[in-house]
Amino acid sequence: MRPFFAEQPRALLLGGLLAAVTVLAGTALLGLSGWFITATALAGLHAATAFTFDVFMPSAGIRLLALGRTASRYGERLVTHDATFGALAALRVRLFRGWARPEAARALLMRPARLLFRLTSDIDALESLYLRLLVPAAAALGAALLAGVVLGFMHAALGAALALWLVISGWGIALLVARRARRPAVRRARAIEALRARAVDLVAGQTDLVMAGRIDAQREALMRADAQLAKADLALNRLEAASGFAYGSAGTLTLVGVLLIVGALVGEGLIGAPAAALALLVALTATEPFAALRRGALDAGRTWLAVRRLAPRMASSEDDAATTKPEGDAPFALQLKNVSVAHPGSRTEVLSDVSLTLRAGERVAVVGASGAGKSTLLAAVAAELTPQAGHVSAQPACLLTQRTELFQDSLRDNLRLADPAASDARLWAVLQAAGLDADVRALSTGLDTRLGEGGLGLSGGQSRRLALARLLLRPVPLWLLDEPTEALDAAVAHDVLQRLAQHAGARTLLIATHLRREAALADRLVCMRHGRIVADLRRGSDAFDAVLRGLRPD
Repeated sequence: MRPFFAEQPRALLLGGLLAAVTVLAGTALLGLSGWFITATALAGLHAATAFTFDVFMPSAGIRLLALGRTASRYGERLVTHDATFGALAALRVRLFRGWARPEAARALLMRPARLLFRLTSDIDALESLYLRLLVPAAAALGAALLAGVVLGFMHAALGAALALWLVISGWGIALLVARRARRPAVRRARAIEALRARAVDLVAGQTDLVMAGRIDAQREALMRADAQLAKADLALNRLEAASGFAYGSAGTLTLVGVLLIVGALVGEGLIGAPAAALALLVALTATEPFAALRRGALDAGRTWLAVRRLAPRMASSEDDAATTKPEGDAPFALQLKNVSVAHPGSRTEVLSDVSLTLRAGERVAVVGASGAGKSTLLAAVAAELTPQAGHVSAQPACLLTQRTELFQDSLRDNLRLADPAASDARLWAVLQAAGLDADVRALSTGLDTRLGEGGLGLSGGQSRRLALARLLLRPVPLWLLDEPTEALDAAVAHDVLQRLAQHAGARTLLIATHLRREAALADRLVCMRHGRIVADLRRGSDAFDAVLRGLRPD
């Protein structure tokens, strides 16, 4: 609850206050109206009282309460929903930042549906915490206290008993419903998650499923998830009906009890008929706000599950950062000291006691056979993997892999991922540097051209050039290049590498490769085998030339 209320505490408190004012105004309006109608009718029985009865003050009070209730109702809806949506938006950013830590990208690739569900449905479930639980509970408490005060002026014991009864019965039913609804609400949330994930898998992977002969099994899994959802919905619907009956019964018992007591008070001459009407109507309206807790109580289990899932990722501390920055006057751009890395869930070390230092401006290629640990080394430097042992210290870096990450968005916004404040002139400059400006100018909508999912609409070479332009747009001193021209034809690959070398300037380059054309950019070759560095060679030596000639040609 702390991060939820830390975002907009004043607006959330104001919304709760307006909700209480709305309920109190509605209760007072109905009670005053009943008193006024009854008192006017009794006054009209006699000519003397008919002319002396003041109708203006009560009618003015009724108009004031009606207008006030309308205004507070509008304000309450506006403030509470705006504050809630603002808080949820801030929590989404906070959650996303919580994922932007070591191994986050790998976890996202392994379980994209589950993490997307956390970012959307789990965050949305938190709105019930405020809108359907805290606000109605506070408003209902205010109504109970008002009813107790009003009836307390007629009879102190009656007022105290009514307020206590309303709180115990109203909150007690809500707590009981929340406890009974917790299990089916959790089952429903998990069934929705499974249903969505399996439906997406069925639609997106139907070709693979048919080829593997698993299409029927996937349909059956989808039907099982739907059956679980229907079962949970049925259980919640039954609880909703039972809670409605419970609140209706509690309201009826309240009304009957107050009727009997005020009837006795009228019979004893302690209060008049208008006061009795006031008491009945106040007691009647005081039970309604408690019934509004029913929806929140049914959703409480879903909200509890969302809180349990999200709370660990809401931490704001950065103490677990795997990569630190070197001091400003440090002569090196990257330093690894006795680093060992294993993939999550595995005890086998992919990197074993690796130490490596790059001075600012150096261009180093890490070479070796597939599985030697080259990409893992870059992932550790980029903080995508947390070392089990050792220490990594690196300047701010940008990682360019053989997979180009493009999104279903405009060309402009795909570029601005590297620099959200970049002007169009700056975007055209980096496109020209990457050799893509002519292709983009040939498009009818230029920078506004929409790409499909994964960059659909661009060729492989164009996608790689767009990734290069984005790399050039990012002002960092260290480039991490993981087989940047893999799967490109020789002409495009050599052009991309030439542009990389031309625009790298004084940046430090660390390149993981098994291609001769990429390693030729380096002035130093680091050879890896089975997760260990076995050689560190500098340009100009015979060993350097021998290793370079042994790499795969174009």
